[in-house]
Amino acid sequence: MSNPNFSRRGAILAVAAILSTTSTLAFAATGSDAKPNLLSVTKDPGCGCCGAWADLAIEAGFEVEITEASDYVGMKRDAAVPENLWSCHTTRIGGYIVEGHVPFAAITQLLDQRPDISGIAVPGMPAGSPGMGGGVEATAEVIAWGGIAGDGRAFPLDG
Repeated sequence: MSNPNFSRRGAILAVAAILSTTSTLAFAATGSDAKPNLLSVTKDPGCGCCGAWADLAIEAGFEVEITEASDYVGMKRDAAVPENLWSCHTTRIGGYIVEGHVPFAAITQLLDQRPDISGIAVPGMPAGSPGMGGGVEATAEVIAWGGIAGDGRAFPLDG
């Protein structure tokens, strides 16, 4: 003989488990993995070269969202960018920090290789880098930091 209360309680628990799993999956899909090519750029409101870099990022196939922040030092410290690597804008993508006018090929390589580092940077605002007179294919010296890169090593990482 079956107990109708047990069956009803079992059914309610099963539905609750399904709803919980579904809502957890929906929440996870809104995270950084939901848009793996999304560059979240934080920049000073008055900086034009940051906008030029963002426009080139779109041309390179990335999605871009821009947030303006007047607190330059706070923006860098919030992202834990070492002071010697600071540039004009700070970007987040795929769990990494991308600081400054980083070439798009380096960002693609970072996301493909997924090294154990905090981020990559092009310190300062070098002429000819993407957004600083250089186009989508422009290059610049890129520095990695954190994790296996320590305080800073050339990127791509050499063994």
